[in-house]
Amino acid sequence: MQPFHLESIIAGADCAVVRVGGEVDVATAPEIRGRVIHLLSNDVRHFVVDLRGVNFLDSTGLGSLVGSLKRVNEMDGSLKIVAESERTLQIFRLTGLVRAFAIHASVPLAVAGNRHWQEAFASEGLDAEEWCRKQELI
Repeated sequence: MQPFHLESIIAGADCAVVRVGGEVDVATAPEIRGRVIHLLSNDVRHFVVDLRGVNFLDSTGLGSLVGSLKRVNEMDGSLKIVAESERTLQIFRLTGLVRAFAIHASVPLAVAGNRHWQEAFASEGLDAEEWCRKQELI
């Protein structure tokens, strides 16, 4: 199994990709919630949680994502999920969380058309695809 990995990639003043890899379980899920809380305290409001590197996701991991979504919504922000493995997508379908989260196959698709993300990329003189390529998100 791949070791747990958590990384924040900031875009502009109020957007961040939270890239997660490895196992998301009772031992690691609090780190995701803690990262979102930390970023919210630093005025980040718009999140993409990239789960493409996750090889295991349990109910505690789902709970940390739901809790994060609730906190983000309370701050008038947004939180989108990126997932491509059938195993991860099946967990969201079985739990009905496909209705709670906007789930996309890639980061560029998750940020497409979102004003906040477009402003963040423009502040760096890039478009979404260029920014994602630069951050190794494609």
